[in-house]
Amino acid sequence: MMKLSQNMAGGADYHALNLKRKLRCTIVFAVLLFLCGAIIVYNINTGNVDIPLGKIARAIFLRQGDRHDMNIIWRIRLPRILMAAILGGALALSGFLLQTFFENPIAGPFILGISSGAKMCVAATMIYYVQYVGKMTSWSLITAAFFGSMITTGFVLVAAKRIHNMSALLVAGVMVGYICNAATDFILNFSDDSDIVNLRGWTQGSFASMSWENVYFAAVIIGLTVLAVFLMSKPIGAFQLGEAYAQSMGVNVKAFRVLLIVLSSILSATVTAFAGPISFVGIAVPFLIKSAMGTAQPLVVIPATFLGGSVFCMICDLVARMAFAPTELTLSTVTSMFGAPIVIFMLFRRHKGRR
Repeated sequence: MMKLSQNMAGGADYHALNLKRKLRCTIVFAVLLFLCGAIIVYNINTGNVDIPLGKIARAIFLRQGDRHDMNIIWRIRLPRILMAAILGGALALSGFLLQTFFENPIAGPFILGISSGAKMCVAATMIYYVQYVGKMTSWSLITAAFFGSMITTGFVLVAAKRIHNMSALLVAGVMVGYICNAATDFILNFSDDSDIVNLRGWTQGSFASMSWENVYFAAVIIGLTVLAVFLMSKPIGAFQLGEAYAQSMGVNVKAFRVLLIVLSSILSATVTAFAGPISFVGIAVPFLIKSAMGTAQPLVVIPATFLGGSVFCMICDLVARMAFAPTELTLSTVTSMFGAPIVIFMLFRRHKGRR
């Protein structure tokens, strides 16, 4: 009788804990969705020309209003903020996949040099296309970025087989990033600034000069990739509990790891192709989301990480535009300013937890 009552008490505690976790996740999603909508409206409203909320609503939902305001909203601000949301979410999710792959919360596309490799290939391709072919297409940008990201990812994977110390592996990734950055600077020194418009600003990250073509293309590529990642929620959850457990659950670990790194490279390559390399988002956002939700369950963390990345990058883009207007800061400057302290705090917390 006593054992039965203990089991009932344990079941009640588990049910209460599960209910509390669901409530916590619901609150996090609600806050993220509210922030996402509020920041989109505020970004459209704020700039050199302030547009009232009534005019914004009429312009977006009714396609009516002053021609000057319509051009500002539809041709400049709306494409830019949507790209910040799409690419920010993709970059955060790419970091989550890399952290799952390497089983380390410090892993990210910028730290491991993946973004730098994509930047190098896109810069070289831009110069070649502009000088000898003409205007670059979105496909050529994505292809060049993916090729560059896979080169650096391949090096990191080879290094991972030889270097079993994760700290040393991360240092190797940082060194690869420095090499790719040096190669990019070398390429830029021999480029004609009149032919390569905004290339130097692009190498520091920027959501400026986005078009609806960019939005549609990025939305399709990233949307399909995010869907594929979401469908992998169960294998990711099994892999988080260890390779042996994943194999016992029927997961082909080798194929799963390859798919994981390819999907992460597609996401980070798409971001780099359109906005340049953006630092710390892929590390800071997954950490914040997991801490806020109190769980690492992929089924809820994957969409929350995407939303969190969107909110984080939209805020950073707003700060980059408005902090010292009319001078615009580079995006990586702002993401580093917000993201680096979070990473430092994460390192301190991990070290404290091991003591």
